[in-house]
Amino acid sequence: MAREGSWTFTFTSNVDQVLRMTEAAKIAALEKMGGTAETYAKKECPVDTGRLKGSITHQKQDEDTMLVGTNVEYAPYVELGHDQEVGRFVPAIGKRLVASHVNGKPYIRPAIENHVGEYQKIVENEFRNA
Repeated sequence: MAREGSWTFTFTSNVDQVLRMTEAAKIAALEKMGGTAETYAKKECPVDTGRLKGSITHQKQDEDTMLVGTNVEYAPYVELGHDQEVGRFVPAIGKRLVASHVNGKPYIRPAIENHVGEYQKIVENEFRNA
């Protein structure tokens, strides 16, 4: 019982609700960033047959990580470049190789690095609107 002139306070914890909202915002931000990075990677991707470009996807790896990439076996050679044996015949292209090195044509890395500010805004917006 409160004495005359005293105050009684009741505190209600909303921690569980805040944690749920934070988790939902994180999941939404990861998905939006992954989709945005996928779109930029497809725009940057060099196209011959379209197979590589069509294979670019994003996928949640774990609760804090979104992967953007492709499962096409030659993707790293396109992104990073590669050395090759001059004069070797390649049936897939019907030609002999004439250059000892092929420079990379990055498409994944620029999709991430050139848009960091946009990804930061996505995170800020998701948490602000949670």
